[in-house]
Amino acid sequence: MQRLQRKRIVLGIGGGIAAYKSAELVRRLRDQGAEVRVVMTRAAREFITPLTLQALSGHPVFHDLLDPAAEAAMGHIELARWADLVLIAPATADLLARLAQGVADDLLTTLVLATDAPVALAPAMNQAMWRDPATQANAELLAARGLRLFGPAAGSQACGDVGPGRMLEADELAQRAADCFERGLLTGCRVLITAGPTQESIDPVRYITNHSSGKMGFALAEAAAEAGAVVTLVSGPVHLPTPQRVTRVNVVSARDMLAACEAAMPCDLLIAAAAVADYRPEVIATQKMKKDPGSDDGLQLRMVRNPDILATLAARADRPFSVGFAAETEKLLDYAARKLRDKNLDLIVANDVANPGIGFNSEDNAITIIDRQLTQNSFAQTSKGKIARQLIAFIAARLHQS
Repeated sequence: MQRLQRKRIVLGIGGGIAAYKSAELVRRLRDQGAEVRVVMTRAAREFITPLTLQALSGHPVFHDLLDPAAEAAMGHIELARWADLVLIAPATADLLARLAQGVADDLLTTLVLATDAPVALAPAMNQAMWRDPATQANAELLAARGLRLFGPAAGSQACGDVGPGRMLEADELAQRAADCFERGLLTGCRVLITAGPTQESIDPVRYITNHSSGKMGFALAEAAAEAGAVVTLVSGPVHLPTPQRVTRVNVVSARDMLAACEAAMPCDLLIAAAAVADYRPEVIATQKMKKDPGSDDGLQLRMVRNPDILATLAARADRPFSVGFAAETEKLLDYAARKLRDKNLDLIVANDVANPGIGFNSEDNAITIIDRQLTQNSFAQTSKGKIARQLIAFIAARLHQS
């Protein structure tokens, strides 16, 4: 099972003999489905070459904070935003000390300060260095700040000593990295999520649809499953793999989606991320409609309104906690607040689809959440996977308060 499927992991490598294990760790992370970018300290390059890690990760290795070429391609701030997890293995005594003091004198330490992703450390050093009170104090301080410590293990060391200080093996580190995404925020909660576009037929050949890729809805389904929820994903026509531990129901039209959602009720939480067509042709032609060779007149279609899936489900007697999406091209927050009120929602998620960097088919998103009191909470642009996990955590907190 690829527990790290589509996760973005920055692997930081410190300057210790255990750096040779990092090559195998890259392979294990990728085996679990992760995309890996490697950042090396200057000392790390004395133990293992960047070329080796580039070959294993499939991407250039980052190591210089002030490298103009690296900053032009994916600067340290972009790399910090890109990461779903920063894993430093090996984390030497020197790295622990610099991180504890908030030092930012190279690319790796600067990235740690700049990221909002979880940070995990795999300590590796001589057993006496690990036991030293200064190292122990640094480790305790970092743990108190929320950084995770993976290990160290005990055993024989390269210097001949025996004791604690060995870096955990690659398999265990990969498993612990995957555990970082397993949270019990929605354990046992029944979650219904809609995703993707709908298609409204004109004739047997043509249909009306929109540009939705379904990526945001699928990322939310994955994040909800990681949070322990029992997830049903009702999706319009998209070409995306089904997230693990998610029950997927494929539909085509808006009426199909409504029927599938009603069949999946009751649920505890509804997240309507689908871009449902507001209108459909009143009459669907039974045969392909042909152009009239003797006329320049255009095709005329009479359109009728589709059922409002979100408003219908939010009006049920067994109404779930209801979260909608407002994908707008103008007056984003005004239109989102109106939709929140008109559809009787608990939360509305507004995103600007006119911005190509966060619009339909993009890999990133940036959102503003509005609640019933019209309080706004914004999440800066980052990957849709990270936005999904942030949004699920926010919704879970509100759900438990209700």
